[in-house]
Amino acid sequence: MNTRASITRTGAQRVRAGLFGIGLDTYWPQFKGLRRRLTGYQARIAAQLREFGVELVDAGLVDSPVKARAAGSLFRREEVEIIFLYVSTYALSSTVLPVVQKVGVPVVVLNLQPVPQLDYERFNRLGDRGLMTGVWLEHCQACSAPEIACAFNRAGIAYHLVTGYLDEPAAWSEIRDWVDAARVAAGMRVNRVGVLGHYYCGMLDVYSDMTQQSAVFGNHFELLEMCQLHKLREAVTAQQLRRKLQQFRREFNVSRECAPAELTRAARTSCALDALAAKHDLGSLAYYYESEDGYAYRDIVTSVIAGNTLLTGHHVPVAGECEIKNVQAMKIMDLFGTGGSFSEFYLADFKEDLVFLGHDGPAHFAIAQGRVGLVPLPVYHGKPGLGLSIQMTVKHGPVTLLSVVESAGGKVSLLTAEGESVPGPVLQIGNTNSRYRFAIGAKAFMNQWSKAGPAHHCAIGVGHIASKIEKLGHLLGIETLRVG
Repeated sequence: MNTRASITRTGAQRVRAGLFGIGLDTYWPQFKGLRRRLTGYQARIAAQLREFGVELVDAGLVDSPVKARAAGSLFRREEVEIIFLYVSTYALSSTVLPVVQKVGVPVVVLNLQPVPQLDYERFNRLGDRGLMTGVWLEHCQACSAPEIACAFNRAGIAYHLVTGYLDEPAAWSEIRDWVDAARVAAGMRVNRVGVLGHYYCGMLDVYSDMTQQSAVFGNHFELLEMCQLHKLREAVTAQQLRRKLQQFRREFNVSRECAPAELTRAARTSCALDALAAKHDLGSLAYYYESEDGYAYRDIVTSVIAGNTLLTGHHVPVAGECEIKNVQAMKIMDLFGTGGSFSEFYLADFKEDLVFLGHDGPAHFAIAQGRVGLVPLPVYHGKPGLGLSIQMTVKHGPVTLLSVVESAGGKVSLLTAEGESVPGPVLQIGNTNSRYRFAIGAKAFMNQWSKAGPAHHCAIGVGHIASKIEKLGHLLGIETLRVG
């Protein structure tokens, strides 16, 4: 089973990372060729990091406190997001601490041997103990791991260890997760979140602390006006309408039940939403509004679903009911390349041990099982008016759920779980809804997830990426809880 499914992304955030190796300058005149072999291993690591899409700042092999200070200055000047520290052989912790202290960014220690196992017989046949010691030093990466960890612990520096060997797939999978997590952290920091309208009145769990969200993720919140959206909608041209209707046909399976007037109404609003997102350089949007019958804003808010779904599928996730925390979760999933569809608990199937999750409003059509349906609804349940909506099921296979949680005292954390979207009948009610199976069973999953304290919304993405989300939590300095 492919647990690393992803969707195509455009304009993905690149991450600038620092790399330095460590060694002991005393060794170089003692053991001929040792430094050359160690820098060769570091070059292999650098090449792999670049293959992951990293914009790499390589400080080379640091083997003295003087070089450590220079490396720290280089990384700080280049504004790296994360540092990879390669333990090439034994090295003094005094060559490590100055680098990390000066830069002040997360550090991942690569405790990677050249090979999974030393050829003991060949090694012992070398005969020359000096030569043998040089070969041993080429493979003694583990020697420095406790010393580095001790220095970091005593200095109060957060760090992470990856232990293995150079060609080990599991080690590189873990390193790739760190790269992806750093890329998402960087993407969240530059994200501009639009907030349009107000909360759905009475949803106490949905209310969010934007200051605390910005403190954790670094993003900007742009508070938007309905009158501006109305102005942009009034300015939509006939040509823009034609193009948008063509896009509807291209990206949705438009039901024959959709009245031409409703399609035109939704297309006009979609054009205005595109213009609003472009005008404010939005990377995500949370919205809700009701207005009154007969007013222009009611016409807008009852025709937003198609346009918001298009924005979501094109990397501007949109969350209804003004669920700011959840649009943060949706953006995280989208930056990971796994989707991030707006969801809530819908139904339990205790005979098949399944949980249905879905939602009305915008969906992430890029992770749909088949084409997404655009259908008419005679009523928006719990909301005013009627109009077009989305019928969609999330792609069958592994999935990950994510919620950004705010708890007592303003603490922000991440809540995640891995499951599977499975085939079978769904509710044909003009909403996104899918059937999910969890290893711990439907009852235990619903109990554990709910008691963790999230709002009733979550974001769903394809693939199993809980390990990446946990690493993102580490990089942000917040707790991550995995259910199941």
